[in-house]
Amino acid sequence: MKQHEWWSGHTQVIVRSILDNSNEAIDMDIESLTRKSGEWLRATGPESDIVMSSRIRLARNLAQFPFPARADDTTRAEIEELLRELIKRRPAGRHLNYIPVSALTTLDRQMLVERQLISREHSETQGRRGVGISNEENVSLMINEEDHLRMQVLHSGLALDECWAEIDKIDDAIENEVAYAFNERLGYLTACPTNCGTGIRVSVLLHLPALVATKEIQKVFQALQKIGLAVRGLYGEGSQAMGDFYQISNQVTLGKSELQTIKTIQDVVPNILSYERRVRTALVKENRQGLHDQVSRAYGVLQTAQTISSEETMHLLSSVRMGINIGLIEDLEIPLVNELFIHTQPAHLQKIRQETLETNERNIARAAYIRERLAERHRDRN
Repeated sequence: MKQHEWWSGHTQVIVRSILDNSNEAIDMDIESLTRKSGEWLRATGPESDIVMSSRIRLARNLAQFPFPARADDTTRAEIEELLRELIKRRPAGRHLNYIPVSALTTLDRQMLVERQLISREHSETQGRRGVGISNEENVSLMINEEDHLRMQVLHSGLALDECWAEIDKIDDAIENEVAYAFNERLGYLTACPTNCGTGIRVSVLLHLPALVATKEIQKVFQALQKIGLAVRGLYGEGSQAMGDFYQISNQVTLGKSELQTIKTIQDVVPNILSYERRVRTALVKENRQGLHDQVSRAYGVLQTAQTISSEETMHLLSSVRMGINIGLIEDLEIPLVNELFIHTQPAHLQKIRQETLETNERNIARAAYIRERLAERHRDRN
């Protein structure tokens, strides 16, 4: 990122993938996303027993165009073409697959939301828009969301420094090609005033089942609100907490540098992790048998259920995930549980089954999918 002084006070969709050493394009099909998981679900990062992922997002606009909400169809198309070409040129050396979001079905767009690759707003808005996604699914560049460009980098575990290093390079590479809307007093100009300044949103996705079970989570919420941090659900702003997952993020983007904002989150998160671990230890010490029974019942239901809702699945997977981390389940690994959180969501289920399903049909399909994946894992281990 350039330094400024102001802050000191069912359809197959073909996406274009540019190869590293040529302009030749290869075809890629969005269905392939149902057969893999992004890097952030693999539990390879620091503190990944509690921290599912770290994310840094930057909001940017092009100086010569009106904000998307005030742009007509022709202008939005021009913005999309300009930024799509930049993405194809591999900013900061990043190889990205480009998906024309406006050409996707509602189901395909919802699947990208479930994978954290685009926002709900990007899915639901109108007009020309697209997204560039890395093969690892840890870089996502959204065109014509609320702002002309929303960049995000996502990594497993508590890895904000790594996220920042990568997104900073991408931001600089793009800013060398286009002029961003920038004001010396207000910083980067954004469609929503609350994003002006650095335009940065720093967040970590935490799994806090023990704090939820003991209702200690309310103390965490109150403490975070006092220091200006927001608590949201699994899918960010406007979403509800599911499976005991909470996103902790900054609210202020004006008056602090990017590094100061990152440090605020980095200073707070270890305290939350310590709190969750202390409560988990206390729960095991006070009633190991009861906790083991709860976790085992959850695991048993997932292995045998014939129909199951998305909400119940998230709740049961949450218990199982904690059970693995405290040593009560030994024949299952966290990456599979993380993947099940995403692949059992409505759009993913329908893409996997390649058919449109009503709610009751999805519940049956979800139970069958979970049974199959868990049985497959046991076969692999044996």
